[in-house]
Amino acid sequence: MRDGIEMARRDRAVAALVTDQFWPQGDFVASSNGMPDVPRVRIPHPVAGTGHAAMAEVAAQIAPRLIAVLRGEHPGDQTKAAA
Repeated sequence: MRDGIEMARRDRAVAALVTDQFWPQGDFVASSNGMPDVPRVRIPHPVAGTGHAAMAEVAAQIAPRLIAVLRGEHPGDQTKAAA
């Protein structure tokens, strides 16, 4: 999140990848850094350690949305986490 926020402040196309488990923390970090609307793309948790096939499947699922966010064609997954 912090890297994405820093790049957004530099007016760069950005989309932070945040897993389901860390989505609430992503909301907190974005809000506390004054950028609650920094583009984020939600991915399943965990990704690391799930094997190449599982990671390739996640990548294939999110790639179109990620590209659209980076092109400014989609706002990202900005839904706040459930309280």
